Amino acid sequence: MSRAFADISFTPSVKAAQSLYGSREANRGFELVEEKRDSLLAQDMEFIAARDSFYQATISENGWPYVQHRGGPAGFLKIIDNKTIAYADFSGNAQYLSVGNLFASDRVSLILMDYARRRRMKIWGHAKIVHEEDDVRLIARLEMPGYRARVERAIVITVEAVEWNCPQHITPRFSEKEVQGMLAKLLAEKHQLEEQLTQKTAPAKPSSLGNGPLELVITGLRQLSPRMRAYELRAPAGKDLPAVSAGAHLRVPVLLADGQAATRQYSISSAGGQADCYEIAVLAEPEGRGGSMAVHDLYALGMHLHCDLPRNDFALHAHAAPAVLIAGV
Repeated sequence: MSRAFADISFTPSVKAAQSLYGSREANRGFELVEEKRDSLLAQDMEFIAARDSFYQATISENGWPYVQHRGGPAGFLKIIDNKTIAYADFSGNAQYLSVGNLFASDRVSLILMDYARRRRMKIWGHAKIVHEEDDVRLIARLEMPGYRARVERAIVITVEAVEWNCPQHITPRFSEKEVQGMLAKLLAEKHQLEEQLTQKTAPAKPSSLGNGPLELVITGLRQLSPRMRAYELRAPAGKDLPAVSAGAHLRVPVLLADGQAATRQYSISSAGGQADCYEIAVLAEPEGRGGSMAVHDLYALGMHLHCDLPRNDFALHAHAAPAVLIAGV
């Protein structure tokens, strides 16, 4: 048994060309197959029903082929049964080239394309023109809801051969509807990822840092500038803090980004003497050693810091001579 399309297409001249150019043996396989493929399978019908256009070739009386592109809503090429397909020929095409050719020869070839998935289907058949007075029910079956043009006739094709081609050289192309579908899917995935990121629990900040003898609680935060932040530190239960004088600094614990525990020293900027509150100001330095960034990232209201006792390596002199204070960042 041979493939139906080979019976139609492998004429003596075609076979001669295959022999001349060295493909005769490769193509002989189409003449030695079990499946005829002269009717539509379920996969063929599914493919046809999804198409919104096809190319149709007819032959004129003077032997010239004419290829016409036919388009419409998806499914306008109707499946009547596994040997028959049909479509409505609407008013408006006044040249009647394809119709006129079918008056002379009923042979047609169709190529149906799926550019997005790089698939191509070929159909050979015999076409018959059916007018409304010939078959009212058929004409009604081929009408497309919402399409206002009048159906002038039906083109009914009896399938004689079906063949699928390889995807080589089919450039993927997408319709506006297909692009919108792909975009909607991507946007839905983006929205889902954003929700997952929003719902993702941030790493818990430690409630306590350090092991020094002076326990302090962060009771206030003030943003002094885009990079400078002040932290108010008090003793638990409102106790008084060790007295400090101008120039005193406080060594505070930090947890660096790599998990290493460390300490950093910051000047106490609040008033000296006996006090119930220390205040330090920390400048965020992204290019620094990581201490200031750790303070900005982790220090939060209510956190307990176990610090060293305040020290003063820059105490003011006690006599009456003038003193100059210099500050910098």
